[in-house]
Amino acid sequence: MSQKLNLVWLGAVALGVALSASAQEKPADFATQVPLSVSGEGPWYRLEMPLNVQLNARQTDLSDVRVFNAAGEAQAYALARAPAQTSENRTLTDVKWFPLYNSADSTEHAPSVRVQSSANGTLVEVQPSSQLEAGEEMLRGWLLDASSIKAPLQQLILDWTSERDGFQRFTIEASDDLQHWQSWGEGQVARLTFADEQVEQHEVALPGQSARYLRLLWNTPQSAPTLTSAQLQSAKTRSLPLPLVWSQPLAGSSAKAGEYTWQLPMGLNVERLQVELSQPNSLAPVTLSGRRESSLPWQALSSGLLYRLTQNGQDVVQNELQLSGQTVQQLKLTVDERGGGLGAEAPTVRFAVRSIQLVFLARGAGPYTLALGSATVKAANLPLSTLIPDYSAAKLAALGKATVDGGALATPASTATTPATMDTNWKKFGLWAVLLLSVLFLAAMAFSLLRKPPVKP
Repeated sequence: MSQKLNLVWLGAVALGVALSASAQEKPADFATQVPLSVSGEGPWYRLEMPLNVQLNARQTDLSDVRVFNAAGEAQAYALARAPAQTSENRTLTDVKWFPLYNSADSTEHAPSVRVQSSANGTLVEVQPSSQLEAGEEMLRGWLLDASSIKAPLQQLILDWTSERDGFQRFTIEASDDLQHWQSWGEGQVARLTFADEQVEQHEVALPGQSARYLRLLWNTPQSAPTLTSAQLQSAKTRSLPLPLVWSQPLAGSSAKAGEYTWQLPMGLNVERLQVELSQPNSLAPVTLSGRRESSLPWQALSSGLLYRLTQNGQDVVQNELQLSGQTVQQLKLTVDERGGGLGAEAPTVRFAVRSIQLVFLARGAGPYTLALGSATVKAANLPLSTLIPDYSAAKLAALGKATVDGGALATPASTATTPATMDTNWKKFGLWAVLLLSVLFLAAMAFSLLRKPPVKP
């Protein structure tokens, strides 16, 4: 009796081993496999995943991503993400502004000035470096004093007198000493009137760097307006976000006039949307909505003014909307057609998401393979601090580098993964059926042994 029960116990142990083996993942369990090339010093390697590779995943949070070595053994890995908002303590500060004048016939890029400041660097007075005769001075731009702001500057918000309608375009330069200036690109604000309504754009995005002073110089000096308000939004950040990666153009559809929809390949944390404005002199106040799936209600994500207008022989374009980075798979753009609309057919769009880095610990011989595309596997990634002892941002940046072989990328999951998944599922169903029959057999054997009366001596 005891010997037979031991046999039952051993059978159960064997069954447990079989179950464990069935759970072992192999590259063939995933619809897409991409070869990896590694360089630099290991054993950790950092891979910046291209967007076209990410779109082959079946799970929004990339739980179905794995790395295998040449023997098909899964490697320990972590996903390094940077959310859309890594900042904290956002602050809006009113700042002082000082006019910058030069003579009407001056050829200088920027007016030279004479400044007076307090002990802490706050500007008290800004005057032209040379005396200008009455009537010959021309407003060239404005100098903003941001010396009281100790956090990186995220956004500039301007207001100006209503006598200057239309577009206001200017260059933005930053300095800490009023002597050496660094270009921060161009800014554009607008105040437009159409259909008896006024549409205004006051905000200009800044690069998220610190500076004590900003210099705004109008592209056309005679069009520089008189400012009535200048504000800077700043924010302290825990870490710099990973860069944005842009998609290929995506076609949409239009069910009714002034409303366009797009279906994304999967749920994505979209941060920017770029709308193609193919027709010159397009002007469209818009509202952007999104949702995860068709059964859910639309939620407002962003609004703004899109335009492509010709001024002085050049196109002035504003075709991007900024989003918060929440997960969406469907987008809807509603257009106020009093501005002329965007046409009967949906324009193509490009969306941007944050780059995702995968870090893996190389174990066993290469080459290594990135695998993804399974709706059933569970997340297996570790925290970076667990994968890399004494983890730090500097250590992450110094890791070896892995890159994907783009030419070897398999056909996207939408067209090529169904047979592989079905085949894998049938194998799993068959294995589970065999295991279940084994359990029933072992249970019946145990029940039979327990019911059998003991043999009398």
